[in-house]
Amino acid sequence: MALSLAQKQAIVAEVAEIASNAHSAIAAEYRGLTVEEMTELRAQARASGVYLRVVKNTLARRAVEGTGFSCMQDGFVGPLLLAFSQEDPGAAARVINDFSKGHDALIVKMVALGGKLLEPGDVETLAKMPTYDQAISMLMAVMKAPVEKLARTVNEVPGKLVRTVAAIRDAKDAA
Repeated sequence: MALSLAQKQAIVAEVAEIASNAHSAIAAEYRGLTVEEMTELRAQARASGVYLRVVKNTLARRAVEGTGFSCMQDGFVGPLLLAFSQEDPGAAARVINDFSKGHDALIVKMVALGGKLLEPGDVETLAKMPTYDQAISMLMAVMKAPVEKLARTVNEVPGKLVRTVAAIRDAKDAA
């Protein structure tokens, strides 16, 4: 059934709004996936805060026009689904990468991050990016390490003195 002009405009407006606020986008070919597999993919995307949508290519071209993902316009060919990361730049990549490992029919065609089109193979690199919370914890561990080392070093001086006195006492008791 064909979409009316109002429906098309609504789809373009919705996708354009999502694209304007998204951190990264992935376009993947879904030809060969069953309805159950697509439903499973959508559920995983929803749980991860990823906007996943199958859109006609002409509507997708218009939706990303004027956003940071306009670099993807030439690649909209064939049956594609669009995944936009809303909160974390690597969220869409993680969902698509994890799902494609178990389903060979899902093939990544385009990856865009920060207004730049990346190679489809870079989806794995993007998926390995730490989340915001993980990055903060890594930063805190790096910042905390010198203080911990100083505390251990300062604590070692009295500890060594106590061990030396104990060794002298043991030596005198043995003699």
